[in-house]
Amino acid sequence: MRGARRRDHLARDALRAALIATGVVFLVLVALCAGVDLLVQHSLRASLDDRLSERMATLQGNHDQIFAGIVRDEEDRNNLEEPVLYWAVDHGGNVVTHSAGAPPLPAALHGVGSARDTSLGGVEMRISGLTVDDGRVVTAISTAPVSRALTSMLVAEGLFIPVVLGAVFLGATAIGYRVAGPVEQARQRHVAFTADASHELRTPLAVIEAETSLALSAPRDAAAYREALERVSGESGRLRRIVDDLLWLARFDDAPEPPHAEPVDVGQVAAEATERFRTMASTRGLLLRSEVRGERAPLVTAPADWMDRLCGVLLDNACKYSPPGGEVQVVVEDDGNSVALSVRDHGPGVPAEERTRIFDRFRRATDSTTGAGLGLAIGDAVVRATGGHWDLGDTPGGGATFTVTWPRSAAGGVEAVSRTAPTH
Repeated sequence: MRGARRRDHLARDALRAALIATGVVFLVLVALCAGVDLLVQHSLRASLDDRLSERMATLQGNHDQIFAGIVRDEEDRNNLEEPVLYWAVDHGGNVVTHSAGAPPLPAALHGVGSARDTSLGGVEMRISGLTVDDGRVVTAISTAPVSRALTSMLVAEGLFIPVVLGAVFLGATAIGYRVAGPVEQARQRHVAFTADASHELRTPLAVIEAETSLALSAPRDAAAYREALERVSGESGRLRRIVDDLLWLARFDDAPEPPHAEPVDVGQVAAEATERFRTMASTRGLLLRSEVRGERAPLVTAPADWMDRLCGVLLDNACKYSPPGGEVQVVVEDDGNSVALSVRDHGPGVPAEERTRIFDRFRRATDSTTGAGLGLAIGDAVVRATGGHWDLGDTPGGGATFTVTWPRSAAGGVEAVSRTAPTH
């Protein structure tokens, strides 16, 4: 159900983005096509006006012969372009002569001056006139070439624009799915993170509120108050750890770059972390071992505090899941090209179906511990940021083995290393 809702949300986002992109492209194309149409129309009309001007100059030079009835029509009738028609009008308003096939010239157009559009004999024409000694000469040319050109352009645009819009819509939809996918995943993670964080914080707060309310509800002896305060203290500590982990993850997510990285001796970091956890291990009756293998110091380029945090996460996780009397082993190995950190326990292990999600925030492999499920998420953030990779396997005899491998740092010289930390 959640997957179906996620797909529906992705589809809506992708379609919305595609429609917006298509609409923007449509408006741009319409504006461009309209601009091109206007430029072409202006250019064609200017060409018609030039032909009218040329024809008018020719007729003006021969107006005395034209008005005398000696018609010298030099317009090329075999020209594929529309012919320029003319009319000779005397001072009395009578048409003395005109081009062959020219329609009647209305009296209202005898005095026409600069070029303008009109309709003659049901044909749209461009017409202009000029005064000469014997009267007026009027010329006209059909605007059909302009109309045909614009019609052809509109038809081409009508075919071209839908094809382009269809391609834009499909492309924008595909891109929208690819872009919206990570965004939707981030949104889902944020929603899940907020819900899980609220749940984890609500539990200790509810316990603290219940304990304090119960303690204040009636007078009690010192032992009862002490017991209540101990439970409040335990829940406060759990609350503090959750808040600390949340703040660390928030700072990690917001930081554009990792802090200063330097060659870190993973063996030394692991040994120090092991010593810190000996008290916890002893209280649970656990045998804790730490060993470094290799001929050189196992150096990894990373922030030192991040590596310490990672070791602490893995040891804390192993100690929590190991049964009393069990063993936790920390092994650091340098094979010359890479450095591997392994933490092995003999607990219940990680079920196969949980291994792909074990590093998700607030995810627990089992319900047998009281942790918030943030430790491995922090460890995974450190591993990814430092260029390492995980290998989650089974410990011989039962349990889980978490191994992280990094490229070995090129800094530092050769150092003989074969250390095994004392066991307790």
